Amino acid sequence: MVNNAELLKRDKKLKNILGRIWILKESPLYSYRTENHYYPVIGEGAHDAKIMFIGEAPGEKEAQTGRPFCGAAGKLLDQLLESINLKRADVYISNIVKDRPPKNRDPSPEEIKLYSPFLDEQINIIQPKIIATLGRFSMQYILDKFNLPESGQTITRLHGRSIKAKTEYGEVIIFPLYHPAAALYTGSLKKTLMEDMQKLLTIL
Repeated sequence: MVNNAELLKRDKKLKNILGRIWILKESPLYSYRTENHYYPVIGEGAHDAKIMFIGEAPGEKEAQTGRPFCGAAGKLLDQLLESINLKRADVYISNIVKDRPPKNRDPSPEEIKLYSPFLDEQINIIQPKIIATLGRFSMQYILDKFNLPESGQTITRLHGRSIKAKTEYGEVIIFPLYHPAAALYTGSLKKTLMEDMQKLLTIL
């Protein structure tokens, strides 16, 4: 159990990350954000969460509000959490890239390289026991980050599997999931996501 003093320290560190991203003028997404009056989206949830969900980048609604996964994909993520008796407040939700790419395009390798150190910091601050990746970009980044032999394999092969990794603060389980947005367009993936969430419940 994390005490209040530690939670305050984590809160301060996460606010520091947000402050640095606000003025990240070297980002190719900075001018797009300021021109459209968007917010950076660093994450939301419990700062001592056992599970951290990581997507790829915020969409338009996320950039308008500064909150991750608050559009249609976010509603599905809420349903997935409810299916294992969890709420947003119980977990931490973030993305690799903290600013919205134009037209919701995939994040570029340059953007991932620039923003990923902030995510690395967040992982070390929150110290989750489980990192649930949402989609192939976050899955591939996390597998590469921890130098895991599964790196390079497809999400079709790895989804719903528990993969152990070592962090600065101890052992963590990497748990790849399909991105909820994909399930909005492919109905069968919603069933797969629900099934994978039940597997996640067994390792909590």
